[in-house]
Amino acid sequence: MIDYKLLLGTTIDERESTFRVEDTILYALALGFGADPADTRQLKYVYEEHLQALPCMSLIMAYPGFWLKNPKYQVDWSKVLHAEEALEIHAPLPVAGTVRGRTMISNIIDRGDKGAFIYTTKELHDLDGTLLASIKSTTVARGDGGFGGPSGNKSDSIIMPTRAPDIVCDLPTLPQQALLYRLCGDMNPLHADPAIARKVGFERPILHGRCTLGIAQHAIIKSVCDYDSTRLRKLQVRFSSPFLPGETLRTNIWREGSRAIFNSYALERDVMVLNYGVAEIG
Repeated sequence: MIDYKLLLGTTIDERESTFRVEDTILYALALGFGADPADTRQLKYVYEEHLQALPCMSLIMAYPGFWLKNPKYQVDWSKVLHAEEALEIHAPLPVAGTVRGRTMISNIIDRGDKGAFIYTTKELHDLDGTLLASIKSTTVARGDGGFGGPSGNKSDSIIMPTRAPDIVCDLPTLPQQALLYRLCGDMNPLHADPAIARKVGFERPILHGRCTLGIAQHAIIKSVCDYDSTRLRKLQVRFSSPFLPGETLRTNIWREGSRAIFNSYALERDVMVLNYGVAEIG
């Protein structure tokens, strides 16, 4: 059972992360950038000349790994789900070098027989101490409610528009997309081993949630920012359903001032995989 007093405010990971130009290029390729080799707007994310790091690369920098599997946290890791992700870019991400990341548990909500919400925050700095990005994640621990902690609901969702979307962006993915994305640091076998995927109820390996988010980021950068990723300041989303490698991600986008509100579907199955998405555009 969760020990609320022990976990709240705990630093679960602190590390330096060193990466090369090749790693920055691999990350963009794993999200599908460069699919059109003649599109020079995508080239700056997959070619070392004038290379730019994508905002969502902050998710994998100093990544703490699957920390919930550590027995000392007393969480039933087999029943956890990645529910929400939010990032804010404070300064341009370097395309190579070393950054420092610190991940801590910022809040825990007891939902009784519905489990618990576990909130974590990661702050990413360069070696000079400049804050580069803040990443907030919400995990649903379905088997760990009733520990006597504070009750409440997760943060309020935005209100999705009811009108037709202003922009619809379809991005195909490769059948081996999850195998590519694993090379960026998340080696969870769920995304590679068919036997493990079937054991937990999936027909085949699913795509990483953060990869699905990264592809939706691609849709926003393409459709709203004219492939200028420096304009994307904030991004947040709720994960709704798994996305399968090889499917097409359809992202519906509504423009509201400096914000782009969006959701994303697995086009072939007509299943919503991302919802309540908001991008702040500069």
